[in-house]
Amino acid sequence: MDGTHMQIGEVASRTGLSLRTIRHYEETGLVAPSARSQGGFRLYTENDVQRLMVVRRMKPLGFTLDQMRDLLEATDRLDGDETLDAHERRALLQRVRGYEQAATEQVEKLRVQLARAEDFARTLRTRLERDTAVRP
Repeated sequence: MDGTHMQIGEVASRTGLSLRTIRHYEETGLVAPSARSQGGFRLYTENDVQRLMVVRRMKPLGFTLDQMRDLLEATDRLDGDETLDAHERRALLQRVRGYEQAATEQVEKLRVQLARAEDFARTLRTRLERDTAVRP
């Protein structure tokens, strides 16, 4: 290897995803190894790692595999298709904008949930401190 390719174990370490999850994402078409070694091992590039990180970030926000695939397809075309006309480019940017808006909305919902969870934990902590102070 020339240093530009990584085996799946290194990709797993860099992304925090399990080998099984990376293979699942390959099976579902979200990411594919850029190459194979002579021995048949999957080889990934930095671009593959970045694709996996997009998926990793989308998953906790509740995006489906189809939505992940759609966003990756849109960004791939924006990044690599020099033949896009202005109309196609606007349509792709609108798709990406839709995902950004959905992500922002989901983040806000998660902030509300986190605030409620912190309030609940604080309530329990206060209760325990009060009861502990009263009864040793």
